[in-house]
Amino acid sequence: MTSYSRTGDEVDVALVGGGIMSATLGALLSLLEPTWTIRIYERLDDVALESSSPWNNAGTGHAALCELNYTPERVDGSIDISKAVKINEQFQVSREFWNHLLTAGLMEGTEFINVTPHMTFVRGEENVDYLRRRFETLREHPLFNDLEFTADPAVIQQWAPLLVEARDPSEPVAATRAAGGTDVDFGALTRKLVDLAVEQGAELHVEHEVKGLKKLKDGRWKLTLRDRSWNAPTRSKTVTARFVFVGAGGGALPLLQASGIKEIRGYGGFPISGEFLRTEVPEVVAQHHAKVYGKADVGAPPMSVPHLDTRVVDGKSYLMFGPYAGFSPKYLKKGKYLGLITSLRAHNLFSMLGAGVKNLDLTQYLVGQVVAQPETKFHELQRFMPTAQPGDWETITAGQRVQVIKWVKGKGGVLEFGTEVIAAQDGSIAGLLGASPGASTAVSAMVALLERCFPGRYADWAPALGSMMPSLGGMADDAASLTSGEQVAAQ
Repeated sequence: MTSYSRTGDEVDVALVGGGIMSATLGALLSLLEPTWTIRIYERLDDVALESSSPWNNAGTGHAALCELNYTPERVDGSIDISKAVKINEQFQVSREFWNHLLTAGLMEGTEFINVTPHMTFVRGEENVDYLRRRFETLREHPLFNDLEFTADPAVIQQWAPLLVEARDPSEPVAATRAAGGTDVDFGALTRKLVDLAVEQGAELHVEHEVKGLKKLKDGRWKLTLRDRSWNAPTRSKTVTARFVFVGAGGGALPLLQASGIKEIRGYGGFPISGEFLRTEVPEVVAQHHAKVYGKADVGAPPMSVPHLDTRVVDGKSYLMFGPYAGFSPKYLKKGKYLGLITSLRAHNLFSMLGAGVKNLDLTQYLVGQVVAQPETKFHELQRFMPTAQPGDWETITAGQRVQVIKWVKGKGGVLEFGTEVIAAQDGSIAGLLGASPGASTAVSAMVALLERCFPGRYADWAPALGSMMPSLGGMADDAASLTSGEQVAAQ
């Protein structure tokens, strides 16, 4: 990745962080407003090294095809698919945008996305019954009408043999499969989008850390930067920007707090680390081609739902299982250990405490995961894949995730599972907090941000956006929810 820079300390748009969100917004704005000056500031020596790195996330193209946490069971036993439908629609928007860039010759190569069936696998009569009801509800919707269901181990053997080989035949099992699911290398995609933005005139500044944000009287933002490169002539510098987007992953919360916008008051974040087991043994990898999600343990956050995945990174296939939740007070994998402590404020302390009291099962789950012995963790894999052998697998550390905690009137501190865009009332600054489904819905999230933060320009952009993403019809509802050459792996 090459860094580009121009003379001057004033820009139209400053994007903080070199991950998938900033890359997506940078690509969109560079196409919509080619005369605007756009700069991307990344604190590390390349983009996509934190949560967007392929080994820091599961690479699932989240379309709610296999994730049970998007289809909760109601009290009356019916299945709520509203969230699943919304996430699937948002992922279709992402795919349309990527496909537009490819067919328009603005981006080359589809190696970042691979067709990989999405499956759900459950054990036990109660879970089999739930999965059947989920399937029957989902298949009535056009987005899920190709979903398949079976409770026959012989059929599961055909779909994903490692799930049933050497399993007790008396154990009730069931699975669903969406043959057109995807595995996405969001690191490779991020680099492509940043390259596109740079080719359109944007600037990339790596090893530049944003240390402060201050609103000026004229409405612009003053960013205080630290040049982290070893031969920097000047360590500290400033730049002013008409609009700032904080897409810094776990680092977004402290920067939005530093900005002083009232919309961030009451927000906190709880960091969760994790590990995966990974194998590249050819004989094992060749027997499994799917992303298979199971059912989360009681108290587990959605990002800790166990899954056995095919991963394709740099053209090579692997299998990955996890994640195993852990705890680190850092907000970024390559961040400071005092991240959690320094984010505490008077206005979010009660939010944090309240959410902690309400989620004691989550605390218990995390403690159990942290102290679990390696043998116990490996047994979790063997519950999915009975023939797994310890010598075939290695442990890798996943990226840091920060769960959003906010104050809700009448409810107190609430732990949010998902992503949320925080925008200042005047639209001059915005940032993204949270984790899954995150990257998969980046395009719809950033289009909604454009509508919220640039109301005077959005009407002019709408026709171009509509031509890029024909199914943008529902984006108005997404915006309202904000706080103040070939088909791409066709499903």
